[in-house]
Amino acid sequence: MRKTLLAVALSAGILSVANAADVKVNGVVVPEARLEAMVKEAVARGQQDTPELRASIKDRLVMTVALSQKATEAGFDKQPAFIEQMEVAKINLLAQAYVQDYLGKNPITEVAVKAQYDKLKPEWEKEAAGAEKLYKARHILVKSEKEAKDLVAQLKKGANFAELAKKYSIDKGSAVNGGQLDYAAPGNYVKEFADALRKMPKGKISDAPIKTQFGWHLIQVDDIKAQPIPSYEETKGQIQQQLQQEQIQKFLEDVKKGAKVE
Repeated sequence: MRKTLLAVALSAGILSVANAADVKVNGVVVPEARLEAMVKEAVARGQQDTPELRASIKDRLVMTVALSQKATEAGFDKQPAFIEQMEVAKINLLAQAYVQDYLGKNPITEVAVKAQYDKLKPEWEKEAAGAEKLYKARHILVKSEKEAKDLVAQLKKGANFAELAKKYSIDKGSAVNGGQLDYAAPGNYVKEFADALRKMPKGKISDAPIKTQFGWHLIQVDDIKAQPIPSYEETKGQIQQQLQQEQIQKFLEDVKKGAKVE
């Protein structure tokens, strides 16, 4: 009768257990440590350790144990294909455990990460020096050349570029900030705008409107700076991962070389 009720619960997927420490499935104790290991894995994948998560994992664990008992009763554990799969799984788990033990005993140190950053830094600086500079510009976008020329006249009389952008620019995204655009390389803009920007020094306002597919632009360059290189804090995680991958690869190659293969 008990097995019949268990089968019904399993098929409905609603079996629940009140206390992990006292879990038994058909008289077989399921160690609480097994549940804790499954919870730990779920948390490592980004899930929150909640009572609901634990209840779900507990139900799944009980269901799996009950199914494995049924499979054993049916003799699946004696089948050659199953025995081979178990052997392969054992080999893989042992290999993973050995690699993890090696990594635990040979962690990538902060000193090694910093040294690798210092090694890469000159190359990044060279690349940044050869890259296009970043321009922090403002622009005013209007529909017609006449509107643009009228604004040029106002600017020449001393009008404030940011105030004109707020009042007249049809690019509403930048208009609210006085036409301000983020730091960007000219290549990020359409060709006509980029070509004009590259010719302008810091503090310069375009003498004439620039026509693009969007309309007519006036440009003011607020600042120009070189491309920054990534900081140590920004890259140390990536560098550590790279060094660890190289470390694992060398470790695996050394183990393979040391193996006698006939």
